[in-house]
Amino acid sequence: MKNLTFKTTLAISAAIASPQLLANGFALNEQSISGMGTGFAGRASSADDASTVFGNPAGMSRLKRQQVTAGIAVIDSKSEISNANGNRPGTNDGDMVPSRTVPMGFYVKPLDDKWALGLGVYSPFGMNTDYESTFQGRNFGSQSQIKVVTFQPTVSYAFNDRLSIGFGPTINRITSTLDSAYTTAFSPNNDGRVQIKGDDIGYGYNFGVLAQATDTTRVGLTYHSKVSYQLTGHTSVTPGAGTPSPVLVAGRYAASFKIQTPESWDLSLTQQLNQAWTLYAGSTWTRWSRMKSITVNNANVKGGALAPGAFTTITEEQNWRDTWTYAVGTSYQMNKQWVLRAGLTYDQSPGNGIDRTPRFPTGDRTILSLGAGWSPIEDFTIDVAYFYRKEEKVSVNNVNPFPLGQSYSADYRNSANGLAVGATYRF
Repeated sequence: MKNLTFKTTLAISAAIASPQLLANGFALNEQSISGMGTGFAGRASSADDASTVFGNPAGMSRLKRQQVTAGIAVIDSKSEISNANGNRPGTNDGDMVPSRTVPMGFYVKPLDDKWALGLGVYSPFGMNTDYESTFQGRNFGSQSQIKVVTFQPTVSYAFNDRLSIGFGPTINRITSTLDSAYTTAFSPNNDGRVQIKGDDIGYGYNFGVLAQATDTTRVGLTYHSKVSYQLTGHTSVTPGAGTPSPVLVAGRYAASFKIQTPESWDLSLTQQLNQAWTLYAGSTWTRWSRMKSITVNNANVKGGALAPGAFTTITEEQNWRDTWTYAVGTSYQMNKQWVLRAGLTYDQSPGNGIDRTPRFPTGDRTILSLGAGWSPIEDFTIDVAYFYRKEEKVSVNNVNPFPLGQSYSADYRNSANGLAVGATYRF
């Protein structure tokens, strides 16, 4: 039995994080175009369209007509790497995050004055990073891709005009592909490769409460549950030339590993000042401290030197921390056709300086958002939103013990621009 603990093959939880995402950790915020315009301030209390299925299921009680909301966000990120140093030759181009699109769609149908049904299809978590093949830190993460797609049937109930609740189970499919270079001190100039693929379906739930505290003040609280996954797939190992078999044997392993996406609480306030101006505020707590370490179990080597039933364990330390996100925003109703939006968000990073790797080189973030809604007719609204995100400078400093014998350190500065468009049709 082999038990390997190193930071070259895999960073599962960090690998499903990405510097291009609007939310920190590996959460995605792109479930509402109208909400993006205000920096997602008031996400649990605004209930402006059918995307409230995700933001707060209780908000469906405010939608008095059937409606469909759909949209797509495009995110372009920029990363600058400086002061890079390591014992492997290589380049440090940065900009390792490809442009990404995030679609979403929601439907709400009021049944009567009390009950409403809804459906949502969206991506709550996901990422994609891809360094150049000659990246100097490739032993600590070269390519990572993960997708989570969620289907959420939802129901809400209004006790009266002031108080409503909502609940929706979630069915979540996760897929992942993770790549790293593999090199040992015995063959420092010959890269091998380790690729891990896996998928699973996990189940969770969302629920919310929405209260109309006064005629102009609305308060919302939403809970998104944790979801546990047991991913199964395979690990493909291709050692470089000269790599001795006692370190890691070439072949195809049956792989399994566990991931838990964290629970979160979102508390929001919507305050209507007058017929034109509305203010929004919100805070979100996310339990990222569940991400302490991730272990991949590999067995049943095919095409390698180990006998069937041999077992290899790969562990990656994370030691993430719980985070808070704070947002404020406003909207201005110019006339019956146009509404303008703006928001400011501060988002803490769950990572720590000790275990941070090139897969997740992100820090605390400040995000400026702008948006607009145009209703050419009463039944149809087009929403657009833009955000600019700037992060604090962070450093990575990774070292692997013998026999891997790799080291890499660098400073990262990350930023991103995002543009989204969506539409709501009422009938």
